[in-house]
Amino acid sequence: MSKGIVTKIVLLGALAVVSCKDGNSDVAVNENTPEVSEKTTFTNPLKSSGADPYSWYKDGYYYYTNTLGNKLAIWKTKDLSEIGNAEMKVIWTPPENTMYSRNIWAPQVQFLDGKWYMYFAADDGDNQNHRMYVLENSSEDPMTGEWEFKGKVAAPSDKWAIDADIYEFQDQLYMIWSGWEGNENGRQDIFIAKMSNPYTIKGKRTKISSPTFDWERNYGNGPEVLVNEGPQFLEHGDDLFIVFSASGCWTDNYSLGLLKLTGDDLLDAENWEKDPEPYFSQSPENGVYGPGHNSFFKSPDGTEDWILYHANPNSGDGCGGNRSPRMQKITWNADGTPDFGTPVAPGTELELPSGTSEIKNTEHED
Repeated sequence: MSKGIVTKIVLLGALAVVSCKDGNSDVAVNENTPEVSEKTTFTNPLKSSGADPYSWYKDGYYYYTNTLGNKLAIWKTKDLSEIGNAEMKVIWTPPENTMYSRNIWAPQVQFLDGKWYMYFAADDGDNQNHRMYVLENSSEDPMTGEWEFKGKVAAPSDKWAIDADIYEFQDQLYMIWSGWEGNENGRQDIFIAKMSNPYTIKGKRTKISSPTFDWERNYGNGPEVLVNEGPQFLEHGDDLFIVFSASGCWTDNYSLGLLKLTGDDLLDAENWEKDPEPYFSQSPENGVYGPGHNSFFKSPDGTEDWILYHANPNSGDGCGGNRSPRMQKITWNADGTPDFGTPVAPGTELELPSGTSEIKNTEHED
């Protein structure tokens, strides 16, 4: 998944940073932001609230989104650590009384085949009817132009589905998501299918992960539902992984797990090997609970890999509005697997992603 690195840059004369002032504004401007930021570090959380954070890098900017519940919005920034003060635009508010008017979850903005796509899950107020949907925008910048509702994205089985991620492997698009095998709640599995284009699934789905290990099967005092959700592709060298969230988000045990591709066929479930241990879990000593529903991004200069995730500041916060976006750098083990480390305590000074200072003081040349 190439997210692009700026190749033509000039000095920025006057940097205008914009921010959302209220939920009803499409774009609001903060005119008091200094022209040049000298900071070299940041602290988590990136903003006070924002579950299911996701970003896509293109032409020197990160385009970010998170769950708002009743609409879709995009933030635009050169520095993800400043997402709380970034330009924000509401791109779509659902029409009333449709199958996709309520409970809008886990949006993802991706640039595929020369166009922008926004994937999201929604229903009509009844969780049984949750499905995946997508919008399309042909503009170079997703903050401009028109977003067209393309409709539902579903396999022929058309079962409950949330949390899509799209990836191109050997010139073929694939979609992964969390869904039900049948028509009743009780377990969420990870599925994969080929796509004929960014808004159409081609052929049947394949189940590649179910909650089988003890750390994936925590539901505490909440509903007796076993969860694998929020799958995200992660590429490193010749290796391909899927990182997913496991256990109920209403528990402190919400964690990340790892699948590794061991063969060439992504649709062969036997080719996905699951690590028996969680890869990223709560850190009570650091005051971080239920870390999960992550995504990945590269530093502006392309030399570093970073994880973007949400977590709670208190035990027992569950799936509510206290979930806030955080980020930290990934390292890589000798065997090629990722090392996410331990969730960093809020307020800890971290170095900005490599190249952030340079890209913030430059402007893309058309």
